[in-house]
Amino acid sequence: MSAPAKNPYLVPFDDTFRISRAATSPVDDPGKRECKERLEKATARIAELQPILHAHDHHAVLIIFQALDAAGKDGTIGAVLSGVNPAGCQVHSFKAPSAEELDHDFLWRTTVRLPQRGMIGVFNRSYYEEVLVVRVHPPILEAQKLPDTLHSGSIWEERFESIRQHEQHLARNGTVILKFYLHVSLEEQRKRFLSRLDEPEKHWKFNPRDVREREHREAYMEAYEDALRATSRAWAPWYAIPADDKPYMRMCVAEIVAGTLAGLGLRFPEPGDEDRARWKEMRSLLEG
Repeated sequence: MSAPAKNPYLVPFDDTFRISRAATSPVDDPGKRECKERLEKATARIAELQPILHAHDHHAVLIIFQALDAAGKDGTIGAVLSGVNPAGCQVHSFKAPSAEELDHDFLWRTTVRLPQRGMIGVFNRSYYEEVLVVRVHPPILEAQKLPDTLHSGSIWEERFESIRQHEQHLARNGTVILKFYLHVSLEEQRKRFLSRLDEPEKHWKFNPRDVREREHREAYMEAYEDALRATSRAWAPWYAIPADDKPYMRMCVAEIVAGTLAGLGLRFPEPGDEDRARWKEMRSLLEG
């Protein structure tokens, strides 16, 4: 698969990505009005291309979202896919693994949720949790009942290698992979947590554990930097999208998704001579 079109938020494939240089605010802010207009244009394009993707039946699309809490994953998924036929899209959120999932390898529970050809699949969190939250909280790894030989200093590099191979295998078999890291600043995250406390309709979103996780931000940033740097490849690119401005963030994601779909050369299947002859026969029966 060829490399994606140049984008200021594309994580390069050459190990040069540094999260300290990644923007949390727009590089060039076009303003809320233009962001809204461009978002609507992009989502309309996605809605237009989705049924062609389904009919063409050569590609599946997998969109992965990773971020710290309150970065806006849920709202972005809803906004970007607002015009898509629900029958052509599947969204899966991955929480703490179940006992059954822990009895398989770390890629198993997401593999069984992969989209089939013609479908758009969205992972709200993913197998990347296994090199992010598990890395930041080592006791989780201890509970995974891995062989003693895997509890080594190289486990993260080994998991990165497994992820690269997994994603390349999917890409070789027709799955188009887009990965978005929504990069929210510590201060903006603080404001969003406070809004969940201040606004009654957001109380359900508030989890005290999320606030405690802020104490581990430095460790998370190191884990994200290593993960994105090790797994952003032409066949499965990462985009580190500024998340402090929600309208801008949603517009950026929607335009990347729309542009990627448009670049697939999707088309409705062309009927052959046998199809046309059969249709003529069926028309005669229906009309007669």
